[in-house]
Amino acid sequence: MKTYQVVGIGNAMVDVLWECPDEFLTENGVEKGIMQLTDRDRGVELYGKIGPAKEISGGSAANTIAGIAHLGGQTAYVGKVKDDQLGAIFSHDLRAQGADYDTPLAPKTHEAETGRCIVLVTPDGERSMNTYLGVTEFLGPEDIFEDQMAQADWIYLEGYRFDGPASVAAFDKAIAACTGAGGRVSLTLSDPFCVDRHRGAFRSLIQDHVDLLFCNRAEMLSMYETEDFDAALAQAASEVEIVACTDSGNGAHILSHGQRWHAPAMPVQIVDATGAGDLFAGGFLWGLTNGYNLETCGRMGCVGASEVISHIGARPEADLKVLFQTQGLL
Repeated sequence: MKTYQVVGIGNAMVDVLWECPDEFLTENGVEKGIMQLTDRDRGVELYGKIGPAKEISGGSAANTIAGIAHLGGQTAYVGKVKDDQLGAIFSHDLRAQGADYDTPLAPKTHEAETGRCIVLVTPDGERSMNTYLGVTEFLGPEDIFEDQMAQADWIYLEGYRFDGPASVAAFDKAIAACTGAGGRVSLTLSDPFCVDRHRGAFRSLIQDHVDLLFCNRAEMLSMYETEDFDAALAQAASEVEIVACTDSGNGAHILSHGQRWHAPAMPVQIVDATGAGDLFAGGFLWGLTNGYNLETCGRMGCVGASEVISHIGARPEADLKVLFQTQGLL
């Protein structure tokens, strides 16, 4: 038996969440519903314009790993923060969930800071993310511990991580160590604009190494450059053993070996959509690594997503196992 069910690699971030009217987005040139990269100056400018906010450790893959750890899974995370206040918050919060986190800190003298994402949440629950990557951009192969990757049943790669200069080299090292020891590879596409920036690298990774692909409808359509959702799903399923694609209020579609299942969305009042895809992946991977069938894994993912969008912040607050039991999934 290996030490870890899932090891995640991603951008280590602290989320700064603020509820705002749609007009704030228009007035400040923020495109609604997507992730936009900003430099440090833009991040400082936006931070100075928002009101009292809630600071919560985030990062897409980190949220997924926190969700699996919350469920009792054996997990670890790789992502870079600085030896500063936000870095200490991030490290504490992830370890407190029960995940291992041993990535070397960037020193206090580093010119960049711990990454942060200003998440503007509009009344409809949609989130518009303005991300300053900071030191997490500089995660490199030297931060990947081969022994740790070899001890993972699955590694979970965050698409946003492709924005770093040494990302592909870091992923290549992790994949080689994991698969060389019999482990498997999952990838989340993260964002349609991320797909646009890195489509070629994504396609190569998917076709050569990925066993499980996570995405949403917009990312799927962007990946395969089509408006035909079913055709895109079919193309992905021809390249990857398992495809898990979320579709907002329509639930999720799971495809594998010529079969297709639909997992319905859970009815819930949307407060903050941040982390919905992250916790879908967390519920799905926990189910998969504990031997549940793919349809059940999809339903677990939808339960995880519904819980996290019912409150501010991208980490679970309710007991997900209890929710699974309520839905007859355990």
